[in-house]
Amino acid sequence: MKKIKVMSVLGTRPEAIKMAPLIRQLQQSQNFVPITVVTAQHREMLDQVLTVFKINPDYDLNVMQPNQSLAEITSRVLTRLDAIMSDEDPDIVLVHGDTTTTFAASLSAFYHQIPVGHVEAGLRTWDKYSPYPEEMNRQLTDSLADLFFAPTPLSRDNLIKENRDSDKIIVTGNTAIDALKETVNTNYKHPVLDLVQPNHRIILLTMHRRENQGNPMISVFKAVKAVVERYQDVDVVFPVHLSPKVFKIAQCVLDSTERVHLTAPLDVIDFHNIVSRCYFVMTDSGGIQEEAPSLNKPVLVLRQATERPEGVTAGTLKLVGTQQEEVEAAMMILLDHQVEYQRMAIAPNPYGDGHAVERILQSLQKYFANYEE
Repeated sequence: MKKIKVMSVLGTRPEAIKMAPLIRQLQQSQNFVPITVVTAQHREMLDQVLTVFKINPDYDLNVMQPNQSLAEITSRVLTRLDAIMSDEDPDIVLVHGDTTTTFAASLSAFYHQIPVGHVEAGLRTWDKYSPYPEEMNRQLTDSLADLFFAPTPLSRDNLIKENRDSDKIIVTGNTAIDALKETVNTNYKHPVLDLVQPNHRIILLTMHRRENQGNPMISVFKAVKAVVERYQDVDVVFPVHLSPKVFKIAQCVLDSTERVHLTAPLDVIDFHNIVSRCYFVMTDSGGIQEEAPSLNKPVLVLRQATERPEGVTAGTLKLVGTQQEEVEAAMMILLDHQVEYQRMAIAPNPYGDGHAVERILQSLQKYFANYEE
């Protein structure tokens, strides 16, 4: 069988973390011709991950602009990908997850009649504005995809409900778990950890989603401030997103709070290793809901709904919303009640075994072997 030309398109930090193990295996395999395209929808945070995983893209669209709108990102990705798709003519385009890059790259591949493989397919909240714009990005991408790499059986079932071809759906586990094998180090050190007394419990906080910016974020930060002031053995590490709106609220509510450490965004190695050393995680992010349970860390999800309900069912995640009183109560339960803490910490991780990349590569080879017959 001839080598399969695979174009991977990514644009943000979460995409890069989850696609990095796959891109590296494509580069090392004798069965594929890999092409890596970055859109740089998020420039600095993407570059951190590329550096850590030693990925040198073949093409860099460099689409990021100050105060960019979703329409501007979409149109720039479409326009700048057009000639690359024509010139390279890959056998398949791989996209990941639910970003604007993901949707725009899938649409570009469709315009060029190139098959699309969707890594992390099938996640759903069924509410097009939660999360926004991610929910519709992934639904539209799955409408354009030809191969669906679903991380869990529930994701597969979601796709089947939408009448996707079950023969084209492969349950792989999540590539985020594959990435953890390359990043977590028992001898890890970081300056922010030096600020925390050895007997203190660390809460790792991340929050950035558009729908949470404003009053929901203020409420959560007030809850964090109140809990830290109540518990003298608790520190919070908060890598603040580069969004000016997030930074402004974090500075206003938390900057002067003792034992709350506001840091710049962390690279993937720093982030994974601090997760492995924290007591529990608070986040409105998606990927962390998969990563933290792999490290036996409970997760309080700062959202009303999650497209990763497997973790809620398994007990590794708890949806707590953004109301100050409810967030405070959830934090205090984990800090005060060891039985509840252990129940979440040791719950089985439903998101994979670290072999997702192997299953994706095997599926690609099978797909093209059948295609040639």
